[in-house]
Amino acid sequence: MRIFSIFLLIAFFFSFKTMAQNPNPVTSAYTTFGFKLFSEITNQMKGNVVYSPSSIAWCLSMVLNGAKGQTRDEIARALEVNGINLDDVNAAYSTNGNVSDPMVELDIANSLWGKQGIPFKKTFLDTNKRYYGAEVSSLNFDDPGSVQMINTWVKTKTRGKIDKIIDQIDAASVLFLINAVYFKGTWTHQFQADQTKNDTFTTASGTQKQVPFMHQQHSFRYYEEPDFQAMSLPYGEGRLSMYIFLPAKNIGITKFQSTLTGTNWEKWMSGFEKTEGTIALPKFRAEDEIDLNDTLKAIGIRSAFQPQMADFSDMVDSVKGNAFLSSVKHKAFAEVDEHGTEAAAVTMGEIQMTSVMANPKTFQMIVNRPFVFAIRDDRNGTLLFLGLVNDPS
Repeated sequence: MRIFSIFLLIAFFFSFKTMAQNPNPVTSAYTTFGFKLFSEITNQMKGNVVYSPSSIAWCLSMVLNGAKGQTRDEIARALEVNGINLDDVNAAYSTNGNVSDPMVELDIANSLWGKQGIPFKKTFLDTNKRYYGAEVSSLNFDDPGSVQMINTWVKTKTRGKIDKIIDQIDAASVLFLINAVYFKGTWTHQFQADQTKNDTFTTASGTQKQVPFMHQQHSFRYYEEPDFQAMSLPYGEGRLSMYIFLPAKNIGITKFQSTLTGTNWEKWMSGFEKTEGTIALPKFRAEDEIDLNDTLKAIGIRSAFQPQMADFSDMVDSVKGNAFLSSVKHKAFAEVDEHGTEAAAVTMGEIQMTSVMANPKTFQMIVNRPFVFAIRDDRNGTLLFLGLVNDPS
């Protein structure tokens, strides 16, 4: 019997994965994309990290359907689908969801929210409706109720785990592309609550904390190399699983992270074997909100974010201005306990147009004489600071 203890676990890797022997090329591409994101995100953020690579990939794939030229090439390369026909990329989405398991709930939804009066290309809208089942809505973006409509959709699709993705709509915004994922799975072999005991968890900084650990002995799919141990905790009938990776004490989480690549992942997945063992896993809850602009630029999506370089002419006619990707936001939630896992994620891509930006005229303002300054909360009008500068030296 192999003993698998996570008392010295210093990080967790969270993943849902179907147990396919020959994954679709697009699935493999998105896996590699997910680990590129993981490297960038963990370099930028401290503490726990939870996100859905698939949600981000699906949102960007809908964006990809409206891109051309360099913009399309950069998004495709970042997603690792360059060289794959776009129809095949879109068609691969249909292999997700539809989990027929009474112990697992997986709901994936997409939506497009366009500004009234903007001439979106019919082919772009039809493609995202056909392949991604995207709900398409035309809204009056000047109506404050539009924000509530979008957030209500997000809250409904994530069963209330994520209650909003947008605070306000910018005057230049013309389209929001949103993917939402909700997952709730019951462990195939549930942990017994009376076996949950407090024990010591050592963080990456060496701090020791008392946290509740769940305990179980069973036959699990297990894999190990000199640098780490790994195991799979299945949900329901076993199509979906959570994979736990525990770096060796002498390796540490930072060094182990550098080995997380799509190639290694596929190799590791083929090495898991049923092994009798014991696991001690901490209960946890994690939430993240991530602005992905810098992350996506770091992996090669650059022109899409530049108003004068972006080419989304397959998305919208340019007669009213040039469309560009102004932001990509992601929110995620995950909670693990004795019964199983509940998780949700939302990704939103925001498209703006140069010609509908507020105050499009240019000006020159040389502040070379006494001036007044103020710091104000523009959402509620609170005047936080007010001052006068007579001599800045």
